[in-house]
Amino acid sequence: MSEHQLQREQQSMSTMYGTYADILFVLFPFLVISMQRLWDGRLYETLMQPDLSIAATILAGLAIGKFVLGLVTNRDLGRYKERIVFFIALTLFAVLGPAIILMLSIVGGAEVPGFVAFVQPILLIIAISLYSTAVTISNILTHDDGQASYPTGAERPSADIARPADAGHAPLDLPRQTGTDSR
Repeated sequence: MSEHQLQREQQSMSTMYGTYADILFVLFPFLVISMQRLWDGRLYETLMQPDLSIAATILAGLAIGKFVLGLVTNRDLGRYKERIVFFIALTLFAVLGPAIILMLSIVGGAEVPGFVAFVQPILLIIAISLYSTAVTISNILTHDDGQASYPTGAERPSADIARPADAGHAPLDLPRQTGTDSR
């Protein structure tokens, strides 16, 4: 394995561990609540309470934040912008909306239907998957070292090359301020 491949693999592993640390950090309070309910012999209640929907909502919000971060950080996304916007819409439609509706319905006081015990864990799994995807996409876009986009031996263009919007404009040359007072 080359030095570059080893570096990319280490970065990928760090990203994976960081992502799962974030997920565990979000889920920890809900795990404590579930353990207390298990201790009291009321574990099934966890599935009928809004806890899992709250966790799914938090992770969906974090995922949207990561997708937006990737979207605004790299302006040269081209055709990938639509894919990121699709993931944002998917997160809103598949997780955030249903989780908020479930939370409000459960807290509303009406009888909680049995299907909620199956829907909430599914929403949480989808939210975890979307958050993991969002972190990966965001890291690719914000930590681009240029190696993936440019073939071996080719150099990444330097930042001083004029962009199309800057073409035809000379750089602004301001005189340096001296220490003398002109009063």
